[in-house]
Amino acid sequence: MSHARSHPGFHVVIPARYGSSRLPGKPLLQIDGKPMVRHVCEQARESGAKQVVVATDDQRIVDAVDAFGGEVMLTSTEHRSGTDRIAEVAERMGWAADTVVVNLQGDEPAMPPELVHQVAEDMLAHGDADVTTLATPILDKPHLFDPHVVKVVTDRQGYALYFSRAPIPWHRDEFAKGADAVPQGVDFLRHIGLYAYRVGFLERFVEMPQAPIEAAESLEQLRVLWQGGRIHVSLAKMDPGHGVDTVDDLNRVRERWGKR
Repeated sequence: MSHARSHPGFHVVIPARYGSSRLPGKPLLQIDGKPMVRHVCEQARESGAKQVVVATDDQRIVDAVDAFGGEVMLTSTEHRSGTDRIAEVAERMGWAADTVVVNLQGDEPAMPPELVHQVAEDMLAHGDADVTTLATPILDKPHLFDPHVVKVVTDRQGYALYFSRAPIPWHRDEFAKGADAVPQGVDFLRHIGLYAYRVGFLERFVEMPQAPIEAAESLEQLRVLWQGGRIHVSLAKMDPGHGVDTVDDLNRVRERWGKR
């Protein structure tokens, strides 16, 4: 892929926990004859990453990744989040502080390689950003009001002002009227949970205490904003596909793969 040129500082780490309340053993669930985590690894490899490492808490996932020739690290079971898991990988790998790492979740088998590449390039292009991430327009009201769809509001340069599970910005007049359509004149953006950061920032981030707004919304990225950090948000160049949180999501992804 010509656009996905390899970059010296661009690594992908894929946090993949075995335990999932809704789908136990999620990374090992089969899609088109392969475990989900393998599909994620293959997407990551196509992004132009120099190195792709799965970070897991379970030997069964280690064995599965070993079986298809992927790189995998068994990390602590004490980690609160995938970000903590990634920080452990970066430390144990000895990656330099300015190394760019992309956090690609282990339940995103349909994430296009182009977006993994885009978020890494955005970090390299924005020296004042602590984190880079992506968003996509929200075009219908059910998505806007769905708490599982995370919304983001940015400033004019694309830096995040706030992330929320609530509909933001709150269009006072249009919402008061109970209009069915998404209001015009302001951008409503869905946040895509794909992140890039430098190793030096990762090391600082995992030392930061959980922020009250982070705990309230259950959104880890709010810790960065709470601490005065900067998150640059770019519009995704294409549809990010669907992550897998539920049986319905799994069936949807399996169906899409079946049609390929």
